[in-house]
Amino acid sequence: MSSIKDEIILRGLKENNLKDIDLTIPKEKITVFTGLSGSGKSSVAFDTLATESRRQMTLNYPQYVRYQMPRYERPHADLMQNLSPVVVVEQRPVGGNSRSTVGTYMDIHPLIRLLFSRIGEPQIGSATDFSSQSSFGRCPECGGFGEVIAPDVNKMIDFNKSLRAYAVQFKPLSPSGWQGRWMMTGGLFDPDLPIKDYSEEKRNLLLYGPKEGERVYAPFHTKNGPQQHEWDGLLPRFTRLYIHRDVSKLRQVSQEDVLAVSTHSLCPTCQGSGLNPKVLECRIHGFHIAEYDQLELTELLEELTKIKDPLGESIASQAIPPIKQLVDMGLGYLSLSRKMGTLSSGEAQRVKIARHLGSSLNNITYIFDEPSAGLHPEEVDRLIHILKSLINQHNTVIVIEHNLSVIKVADEIIEMGPGAGVSGGKVVYQGDLAELNNSKAATSLNHKIQINKSPRNLSSYFSINGASNHNLKNVSVAIPKNVLVSICGVSGSGKSSLMLEAFTKKFPETIKVGQGSIGRSPRSTLATYMGIMDDIRSLFSKETGQPAGLFSFNSIGACPICKGKGVMKPDVAFADPVTIACEACDGTRYSEEALSYRYQDKNIVEMLELTIDEATTYFNISKILKRVNTLKEVGLGYLTLGQTTSSLSGGEIQRLKLASHLQKEGQIYLLDEPSLGLHTKDYGKLLDVFQKLVDRGNSVIIIEHNLDFIAASDWVIELGPGGGKKGGHILFEGTPEEMLTADTVTAKWLKDGI
Repeated sequence: MSSIKDEIILRGLKENNLKDIDLTIPKEKITVFTGLSGSGKSSVAFDTLATESRRQMTLNYPQYVRYQMPRYERPHADLMQNLSPVVVVEQRPVGGNSRSTVGTYMDIHPLIRLLFSRIGEPQIGSATDFSSQSSFGRCPECGGFGEVIAPDVNKMIDFNKSLRAYAVQFKPLSPSGWQGRWMMTGGLFDPDLPIKDYSEEKRNLLLYGPKEGERVYAPFHTKNGPQQHEWDGLLPRFTRLYIHRDVSKLRQVSQEDVLAVSTHSLCPTCQGSGLNPKVLECRIHGFHIAEYDQLELTELLEELTKIKDPLGESIASQAIPPIKQLVDMGLGYLSLSRKMGTLSSGEAQRVKIARHLGSSLNNITYIFDEPSAGLHPEEVDRLIHILKSLINQHNTVIVIEHNLSVIKVADEIIEMGPGAGVSGGKVVYQGDLAELNNSKAATSLNHKIQINKSPRNLSSYFSINGASNHNLKNVSVAIPKNVLVSICGVSGSGKSSLMLEAFTKKFPETIKVGQGSIGRSPRSTLATYMGIMDDIRSLFSKETGQPAGLFSFNSIGACPICKGKGVMKPDVAFADPVTIACEACDGTRYSEEALSYRYQDKNIVEMLELTIDEATTYFNISKILKRVNTLKEVGLGYLTLGQTTSSLSGGEIQRLKLASHLQKEGQIYLLDEPSLGLHTKDYGKLLDVFQKLVDRGNSVIIIEHNLDFIAASDWVIELGPGGGKKGGHILFEGTPEEMLTADTVTAKWLKDGI
């Protein structure tokens, strides 16, 4: 008989929308949490179980060490027992700066540098000399970035405009920033004269700064009076502040903003490696370190196994297991130099999994957030094999998942629900597979794929000719307009290269709805993201005669005690952090005065507590109604207007992004894996949105692995046959019905699912 220690005991869980629930989770088994998006799965797995495990783990360290570590608050629960250390593998993009690569993230790169420093010929020096971040190893031309980036004066300046009329196209140097205001008020330049009408001398001073050896000063007005600042010229200033720094470290300026007003080309000195040419003279079996970095991982494995030098062999033997792990997970087409920021969410998640699988620890609880996301059905099989191998090493696996293939291998299934948001937070079903279909669970194992038997007629096309970026093999393809098109294929087959790069370059008007996160500030809400908060504040202002700012917790309406945060975090020195609702405003964020005014019987907080569904009948302003209806249309009717965007799941964020673009017609919509985070029951809702979009005269193209979405399309294009160098070919173009007779990996799984 198993002892009580063989289960994780959770009692009285109340985090987020959880309704005081009790759960017992078996150890050394695969437990799958399923249920609609927003039903409370993450609140149990991440916000309760993972947070408490991490909090208790930090208690084992001395106080001074704990003070340097992330500090976790105790989740809202009555009892949490028998927890083991937790490894969380989330969908969130991997952090790190713009130089973070697969090699650095997996800690393989230091070993490769060590290998070259020990057995490379001719010998160069220490391992650090093989890094583009060391003073010797860095390319003298590009400073180790691999690209030469230079400001493009014609992209940055509109010569027909004056400084006041935003002649400077780069926001931080335009009148909206202090530097732009200084240019207008410093007396050096006429702020109202178009730049083209400046004398040559003035124009050169503005763009390039004073002549060599000269210095020019202009007063900058501060609250302490004018202070003299040296003027160095727009382009030198831009180069110093935004090019010669790691852009990922800059606040409020994205890499895209900088690159939009620059030209960037491969550094001719180091050929993009970022390394000093002297470093590149050192080789192992004919390859220098930058070429090692560029090899596909399958090729790199071969090279490392060829090393027979005893010292080299011992270093290579440490690098081989993590590389083999990546290859086994179907990522053999990646290279060590691949930037982490360019991976799809599915690829990034598998790299994270591989990083953890190298561990020989056991009795760990692994929590996976939809590990099948971004995986082709063919690759889900591999994933299942990995989950089982973790169990065989005496670990516990908890998976949040909608994919039926993964659900079918679970020892225990827990469905949360019955609805989402306020309607969720309860345990609808807990048990094994056998009883699932006889329960009230929304998850059904009898789900069958419906093939679209009457696709729309094709009349006109978007054409791409000879695309050869990344692994594309001179691809020419005609993508039908005004229909629903699915682009499919295994990971790394070229889908993103074809659609997110080649297609959008040729058709820049495309509305791209990707997987990237949105600004997730705790002060950003659904209403602010959809651009209707100002309208709501105006309604209150007109009704009450008060300033609109009184109805904002970021302005004069903020609670004076918590400054509009709604919570207080008293500094309790070495103790665990504690978040308590602000007693003055009861967590509403607003001042008493703001809450004393009403519009149609509700104060501002009560209005923000309306769900999207309720808001569609509450308001009668057409702009607000149009926006809330689009949120309802994409299946987010259960969320409230005041819900913070930081609390949304990946799937919810993507549907929110889609909703923000839905006001337009006659457009090209390109969506990257829109089924992410959706329960099978929700597929129909999102497919309805796509079908309606097409009916209104839009073109909808989805990059997708989900067989239900592929089957419902009018046209399917598959790339492959493999990933990386083995991909980049068009394997199939046709209707879903025609695909059933094709001989491709997607066709094989499509036939299985009907």
